Amino acid sequence: MPYIAVTALSHTGLIRDHNEDSLVVGPWTLCGTVTENPQTLLFPLGTPLVVAVADGIGGQPAGEVASALVVRQLASFGPSLDSEEAVRDALNACNDAVYAAADGNPELVAMGTTVAGAVVLAESLLAFNVGDSRVLDATGDGLRQVSVDDSPPLAPGRRTTSLVTQALGGARRFSAITPHVTTAPLSAGDRYLVCTDGLTDPVTEDALDSLLRVHNDGRAAFELWKAAIEAGGPDNITLAMVRIGE
Repeated sequence: MPYIAVTALSHTGLIRDHNEDSLVVGPWTLCGTVTENPQTLLFPLGTPLVVAVADGIGGQPAGEVASALVVRQLASFGPSLDSEEAVRDALNACNDAVYAAADGNPELVAMGTTVAGAVVLAESLLAFNVGDSRVLDATGDGLRQVSVDDSPPLAPGRRTTSLVTQALGGARRFSAITPHVTTAPLSAGDRYLVCTDGLTDPVTEDALDSLLRVHNDGRAAFELWKAAIEAGGPDNITLAMVRIGE
């Protein structure tokens, strides 16, 4: 019977004093805490399964509150996420919820988060994002980014930027979003990496690709985390490996 294997972890990194990332895998959420080891969950292929990370915006209040709210919302939508339209509607509802939670609460004003993830359907995968967290296709020859970074143009000589051009929440007044959602066919053996920029900023795509050519599931997640730590671990690191088995 075809199945979905999801291996995930979330870690503070070496510089931050707390974790503002959150994670959702189906009905399971991990919010603002740390996994000591990669955790692997198995699900039957068929019912829509959402796998996503949310990265609270640094330098603004309550990033961990915003990211937790978003992944819990996505978990609650769960099996209803069966089309691109349903995913866009869910992300717009998440944006509404972040602003509603911040309304009238000085401690939460302008809190925001990025989000990126995938909904695994019986025969296809819906990749989505708002912000600069990423979804990467690790199936074929070479890693391929399927999400779209919401970031301003990079300065000469720069590979990364901490700035985002849209997020869920993140402003004092409501700002609408334009979610990125794409559909790809799905086959046994397909692999995807969903992660926050705590992985992709310090570790180059070539280095990620090299690790994923050698490792799978729990070992892959561990080696990716290790690479981010060895590169200085400058930010929270949250990732999920999605593999279609048979």
